[in-house]
Amino acid sequence: MSLKSFIEVHPESHFPIQNLPYGVFKPQPSSSPRPGVAIGDYVLDLSEIASAGLFDGPILKNSSDCFLEPNLNKFLALGRPAWKEARSSLQKLLSATEPTLRDNANLRQKALVPLDKVELLLPIVIGDYTDFFSSMHHAKNCGTIFRGPENPIPANWFHLPIAYHGRASSIVISGTDIIRPRGQGHPAGKAPPYFGPSLKLDYELEMAAVVGTGNELGKPVDVNEAADHIFGLVLMNDWSARDIQAWEYVPLGPFLGKSFGTTISPWIVTLDALEPFSCDAPKQDPQPLPYLAEKISKNYDISLEVQIKPAGAKDSTVITRSNFNHLYWTLTQQLAHHTINGCNLRPGDLFGTGTISGPEPESYGCLLELTWNGQKPLSLNGPSRKFLEDGDEVTITGHCKGNGYNVGFGKCSGKIVPPHP
Repeated sequence: MSLKSFIEVHPESHFPIQNLPYGVFKPQPSSSPRPGVAIGDYVLDLSEIASAGLFDGPILKNSSDCFLEPNLNKFLALGRPAWKEARSSLQKLLSATEPTLRDNANLRQKALVPLDKVELLLPIVIGDYTDFFSSMHHAKNCGTIFRGPENPIPANWFHLPIAYHGRASSIVISGTDIIRPRGQGHPAGKAPPYFGPSLKLDYELEMAAVVGTGNELGKPVDVNEAADHIFGLVLMNDWSARDIQAWEYVPLGPFLGKSFGTTISPWIVTLDALEPFSCDAPKQDPQPLPYLAEKISKNYDISLEVQIKPAGAKDSTVITRSNFNHLYWTLTQQLAHHTINGCNLRPGDLFGTGTISGPEPESYGCLLELTWNGQKPLSLNGPSRKFLEDGDEVTITGHCKGNGYNVGFGKCSGKIVPPHP
């Protein structure tokens, strides 16, 4: 018999008792931020559950003050045994057969807050942010666009998960407007470089892993133990100014074409919740070096979708349908590679997957690919787009399909607004 909650959860909800993703919220504008988990149309206030002494397992009975913090970092630092204990306690507390919360009207009123009444915040303090480049289809398409079809993917790509160090300070929560960036672009002929608002603003369909426990400086993480250092996943939009990026990226890689804004979804779905949806990762050829060779190499079957809603439009148009399982390099390989030189990761660090494109045109994860760098405008049921225009709202969603339930991520959305005068 499948697990059921005493809280009514719609079959299409992203947040059944099988999920219980973690976030941080304010129940009232004047309230202090506190951790919560999403269940159906409610947020369970973990500060109230902790204050009531209901985290009574061997680890959390002495560490439940982590749920009195304004972010999840202290909880993340406790490690996988604590995460598993919290999940077990919360699933029991919210189950249909458990009276502790179900039959306590006073505690229910304090601890269960309607989701549509709360303000959702960044769930973690992000000390560092790294963005990988792990989809072979995306790498091939971008290489073909910029370098031609003869040798689109550089030789090193098949030997290591390529990444760059991004800007943590401009990561924002879903629903935050994105201001169109200004910068330089390629000069026309012998003229000076273009300077002004980006003319090629793009989205990138990504997901991002949240680091749980870190590692000591100088001590790499074994690839077969890397999953114990990953708390969970969020949706991510790595907004990109393609004209700024193209002019600046040689020789040191992305800078101002990326650092103006990155959006993440508010709910962190744990690896434990995703485990029923794990699947084999693609076969890697050539074989990776020993430090990247996994005993079990797995991805997750997460259906992903991107919609654009132009300013003034009544409806959104679906422009991308992809899946997390298209990634060539796994999350655990990304983390192991990140630390192989001795780099230390810390709780709350974020690393993006890179754009998640599949083999078919409808699964391409950005406008650069969908419009082939603006050569083939994309129809939005009337208006067309080469790149994003002011007022366009981009929404990313993702979910796993279970037997009678979904494990989902909610939404990752942002609207493009003009630059300040």
